Amino acid sequence: MLPALILALAALGLALLCLWSYRAQMLEMARVLEETPAESNLRLTVRMSGAASRRLCQAVNHRLEEGRRLRLETQRRDQELKYTMACISHDIRTPLAGAMGYLQLLEGEPERQAEYRSIVQKRLEELEELLEELFLYTRLQSGSLPLECGETAALPPLWDALAEFYPQLEVAEVEPELRFDREDLTVWASAEALGRVYRNLIANALRHGGGGLAVSGRDGEICFSNKLLPGPRPDPEHLFDRFYQSSPARAKGGAGLGLSIVRELMERMDGRVSARIIGDTLEIRLSFSHV
Repeated sequence: MLPALILALAALGLALLCLWSYRAQMLEMARVLEETPAESNLRLTVRMSGAASRRLCQAVNHRLEEGRRLRLETQRRDQELKYTMACISHDIRTPLAGAMGYLQLLEGEPERQAEYRSIVQKRLEELEELLEELFLYTRLQSGSLPLECGETAALPPLWDALAEFYPQLEVAEVEPELRFDREDLTVWASAEALGRVYRNLIANALRHGGGGLAVSGRDGEICFSNKLLPGPRPDPEHLFDRFYQSSPARAKGGAGLGLSIVRELMERMDGRVSARIIGDTLEIRLSFSHV
């Protein structure tokens, strides 16, 4: 009986020692969590052996890392929002200030009312375009713009876009050069989104190009190309970044979101967009998923 009692007491003592060690470890982990700043790169460690303590430690570390990732993501989004608002507010003030200035001139020079009204209308149209781009980009970023994709005729939305820009093309003396393998070319896309992609690429060529516009297409690909203006060349790697400008001094209106919207729409349609410069020509290539 005595040996058995001794063994039982030894086992009980060992169990109590283990429980005390676990308690000390839990208290130490709680103390570290309470005293360490939330932004710290803290990782907990355990001194005790055993699958349960290791699993608990790994679970806590995983939650800490996930919390840090979410905080960093929130900080990044906050910085992006501030940067976006700063850029957009500047772009919005420009046409708005111009419109207000010409409205004041209307009062002092009644003989030029027709001219000033035309300028005010143009500034307000620029403002409307800026707000439309911002609204569309915000919806794309938030995922609140559903796109219904399917086998879509590639050319009818292009004809509509070119017709919409006919006055601007005529003023710029640009006659688009169109080259397609066949007229019944189809792509996997949303017709509405595809039309927006075309319009943004045409607007970009008119706003930042050095003249001319060529559009060509074959199975799964459509390419827009135009001459570049003399001076700094755009970086094809950053051309689709928000607010990217090869030279801020040469900005010609727009919110700087047009090509970013092109990339977002293409990715939402399971496609992609790329750019390259060949000589003095910029090529923007749309690649679609195979139907």
